[in-house]
Amino acid sequence: MSDVFIALQTNEESRYIVEALLQDNPNAVVDEQPAMVKINVPHSLVLKRETMEELIGRPYDLQEMQVHLITLSGHVDEDEDEFRLAWND
Repeated sequence: MSDVFIALQTNEESRYIVEALLQDNPNAVVDEQPAMVKINVPHSLVLKRETMEELIGRPYDLQEMQVHLITLSGHVDEDEDEFRLAWND
């Protein structure tokens, strides 16, 4: 199975998203570039609303992340509590 990835703009809020992704995906690999941060994860990636809320100290709608999104690779499955990225078999 291939890796999935998500690339985000480099800015203050995406710093929290990256931190949450690293907490929720311990096997994630970070590729920092001048204008973006790319997170590669084997098989599947998850971002939990609860993790984001703990980090930023306020309610968080996972769709807020899309403002900072550059690109992604994988199939998206999301609800109000989790954003998942994976390749469907």
